Amino acid sequence: MSLQINDVAPDFEANTTQGRIRFHDWIGDSWAVLFSHPKDFTPVCTTELGYMARIKHEFDRRNTKIIGLSVDALQDHSRWANDIARSQGTAPNYPIIGDPDLAVAKLYNMLPASVSGDAAERSAADNQTVRNVFVVGPDKRIKLILVYPMTTRCNFWQNTRSQHQPTGALAKT
Repeated sequence: MSLQINDVAPDFEANTTQGRIRFHDWIGDSWAVLFSHPKDFTPVCTTELGYMARIKHEFDRRNTKIIGLSVDALQDHSRWANDIARSQGTAPNYPIIGDPDLAVAKLYNMLPASVSGDAAERSAADNQTVRNVFVVGPDKRIKLILVYPMTTRCNFWQNTRSQHQPTGALAKT
């Protein structure tokens, strides 16, 4: 069964770049945005995580926690954070879940339950459905679900950039 709006967000325990969390406890009385990516070190994912780090203060102002997920291991996330800092100017300043056993990705229906294997041996194409955004309210219920293909940048990055780049007649004025 797939997750739907107003379902209770599945709770889980996971290791993150900022320590072990239990998702519902980590959310507390805040809103939460769980966004996922298919593989560390991919160009689009790298720009998206860097962008989210740059705007994290805007989420903080709105009592909203952000957390990333990639199916790679934590030690890969640490190396990736250094690459993100170097290429994007800001390292992730929020937790990133290590999900090498694909448990969280499967729990949130980002990958079919039948998928198996070592995450390190999987490609971004193998994990292409692990491109999701979940907004969870303080009541731990899902308020928004976005699923997008690898050919589309994350809506946070794309929509925010488009708000600041005039197009059409506005660009000519």
